[in-house]
Amino acid sequence: MAADKKIADDAVVETPAKKAPARKAPATKAVVAEAAEKAAPPGKDAVALKPANASAKAAAAKVAAGEVSSGGTLKMHHLRPAPGAKTAKTRVGRGEASKGKTAGRGTKGQAARYQIPDRFEGGQMPLHMRLPKLRGFRNPFRVEYQVVNLDALSDLYPNGGTVTVDDLVAKGAVRKGKLVKVLGAGELTVKLSVDVDAYSTSAKDKILAAGGSVAQD
Repeated sequence: MAADKKIADDAVVETPAKKAPARKAPATKAVVAEAAEKAAPPGKDAVALKPANASAKAAAAKVAAGEVSSGGTLKMHHLRPAPGAKTAKTRVGRGEASKGKTAGRGTKGQAARYQIPDRFEGGQMPLHMRLPKLRGFRNPFRVEYQVVNLDALSDLYPNGGTVTVDDLVAKGAVRKGKLVKVLGAGELTVKLSVDVDAYSTSAKDKILAAGGSVAQD
């Protein structure tokens, strides 16, 4: 039995372990460039793609490696701001852009208003509604006269004579540039010839009764 076990042990032959396949080294930029040149089809395009000198070869290698764009040269218009570096300004009070909040005017009441009129009295009845109003209206077509009574004419013209607006202005009885009307207050004892803008009925009657005359008004 022991002999059989020995024969079995002799029959077992040790086999060497298999080695794992070696990994390929990563291709360098130059190798990638050469591979690109070899893979290019012959013809005009291949001639155009073939670099003319060492710098062109280096640029082609960078392009093949994906380091720069196909343009080859970095230009100003290639530059872009970093993501998140440029953000739009938040304009408060402009709808959803400002998150729809109170835009800094919350919890302050009326003090948050831009401007409060001076006439505002806090909600009570305003002054212009509390004051009484004058009724009626002022006629825009009214005619205003400077008045002179008959007793004043008797003092200004004790000996009678002709009464005109210019004479009354010269004597200081009326102002220049305004209409003049004679009224019938007082008595007239002298003869006057009156030429003014208007007369009252009583004044006209008294002037005519004293022997004077009036111009047609």
